[in-house]
Amino acid sequence: MDSYPPVEAHGLIGDLQTAALVATDGTLDWFCAPRFDSPSLFGSLLDRHKGGYCQVSPDGVEYVTKQLYLPGTPILITRFLSTDGVGELIDFMPVAGDRPTDRHRLVRILRVVRGVMRFRFQCEPRFNYGRDPHELDMYYEGQVFRSPAFSLTISIIQYPESRIAERPLQRTEEGGLSVTFAMREGEQAGVVLETGVAPDRPRIYSPAEASDMLVRTRDFWKRWMGRSRYTGRWREMVERSAMTLKLMTYAPTGAVIAAPTAGLPEQIGGRRNWDYRYTWIRDASFSVYALLSLGFTDEAWHYRRWVDDRIRDAEESGVPLQIMYRVDGSPDLAEEVLHHLEGYRGSAPVRVGNGAARQLQLDIYGEALDALHFADSHGLMSSHQEWSNTVRMVDWLCDNWDQPEEGIWEARGGRQNYTFGRLMSWVALDRAVRLAQERGRPGDTGRWVDNRNQIYEQIMARGFHPGRRAFVQHYSSDVLDAALLAMPAVGFVAPTDPVWQSTLAAIDAELVSDSLVYRYDPTASPDGLPGRENTFTMCTFWYVRALAQSGRLDDATLVFDKMLTYSSPLGLYSEEIAPTGEQTGNFPQALSHLSLISAALGLDQLLDARR
Repeated sequence: MDSYPPVEAHGLIGDLQTAALVATDGTLDWFCAPRFDSPSLFGSLLDRHKGGYCQVSPDGVEYVTKQLYLPGTPILITRFLSTDGVGELIDFMPVAGDRPTDRHRLVRILRVVRGVMRFRFQCEPRFNYGRDPHELDMYYEGQVFRSPAFSLTISIIQYPESRIAERPLQRTEEGGLSVTFAMREGEQAGVVLETGVAPDRPRIYSPAEASDMLVRTRDFWKRWMGRSRYTGRWREMVERSAMTLKLMTYAPTGAVIAAPTAGLPEQIGGRRNWDYRYTWIRDASFSVYALLSLGFTDEAWHYRRWVDDRIRDAEESGVPLQIMYRVDGSPDLAEEVLHHLEGYRGSAPVRVGNGAARQLQLDIYGEALDALHFADSHGLMSSHQEWSNTVRMVDWLCDNWDQPEEGIWEARGGRQNYTFGRLMSWVALDRAVRLAQERGRPGDTGRWVDNRNQIYEQIMARGFHPGRRAFVQHYSSDVLDAALLAMPAVGFVAPTDPVWQSTLAAIDAELVSDSLVYRYDPTASPDGLPGRENTFTMCTFWYVRALAQSGRLDDATLVFDKMLTYSSPLGLYSEEIAPTGEQTGNFPQALSHLSLISAALGLDQLLDARR
């Protein structure tokens, strides 16, 4: 592990309770267990020396490498091509089920499809972000790494032609193991990495068992993807985005995390290195729209129930709705810095937990109510108790919408009267009124309408800057904000309204770089941290939708197609994109894939209508 791979040079695999990243050189460099938000066992993505990894790669030969997914699945194939031969590494995780478990299996199968190749297998786990010691017990059947709180077992898949178990395994100085071996065309080898309670000794897996795990995993994902109703122009990218969102879903609760990683920097060498392994109300709400639109009703129902549960918990505890939670719904996200890790490419500090959890971000109420309204329109109606909780939340918003907050971008430099927060408060009240009227549900709709109208007038009077001829980030600023690209999408302003057209023109001139969009002035620093901003992937897809709704369909299509060229080779997106095209921030990012789906759906609809 001499260098850090590019963020986009990774594939994502998972079992619907946790996930792992595999780099193009065959290195498993990020894996947390038993949950997405648990401490890492492999974390060399954040420290190449202290983080831990499991690598399978050619030894002693120059090679090039490519990655692809088995079509319609998240089964990852890493191909090694050399003058001596061609090898393939297949990585996947059998689905863990709907009940929380410490047992998670990661299967690595290696085969040579041409010639002869020599490989090296090295496993160096580092428990609890590299803070806990471990012991290694070695057996003929495999190895067991034991730490005070967790264990990792490596079991051999005994293919008839394989003699890897008979090779001289070496203990490394760091407490890991290493072995080199040669394989010929048609030969296979493999291991199963398994977390949970350590056995007295590992077991040997048969080729039939390995094949069964592969087939079951493949068939599960193909059945799941077969439920998609999307038949539009960008099917491959939309379906890969949907599958990526599914991979970031914690099946026991239905919560979708923002990203499976922590600490990856928004800017190399910068300090915006946050932990995104949690579930944002915002992301969960957007998920309802995206997945219902694609036909994934079960997932949308679970996400909606998760949001309902958080609304209920907030009501019962007498505190405002929190912006994010752990995958099990716990509100405790205490932030700490892992000082012993150097960070990706030296980008310290590495943070786990997230101190922004208790910020006041008023926009989440709009996103939650918009999702509930959209779900209701698709037959997913609220129960009596869920509606009662929603009513109390809307009443709370009537009392609290007119105050400073931290905003969608989680500024840590003080509260402001953010225009986007007011916009989404308007959405919350508007959707609450519609739900009450359309379903005959009780609620103080007269008060809700009055507050909704007050917000509308306030945004028009204070959120629109006459000198800029544009809606701005907050009432005390003349800075533009790409979050306001959502204005026509939520129905606040007509896309042909002159105040919107001039806002879009200002965003075109100041925040758009070719097809990429900054979320605000890249030299601004609303979070109080130094450094410049990179372009924000979600904002670019929101820009596509805004262009399309404003009648600029050809521009929207071109921007969308250009944006697809910035994806990773596997169709994955991180949070941001640097001027060089390099992906930065946590990877892959749910908001990026959610907004891609929404942009494709909206663009398809308008292009079809133009025919």
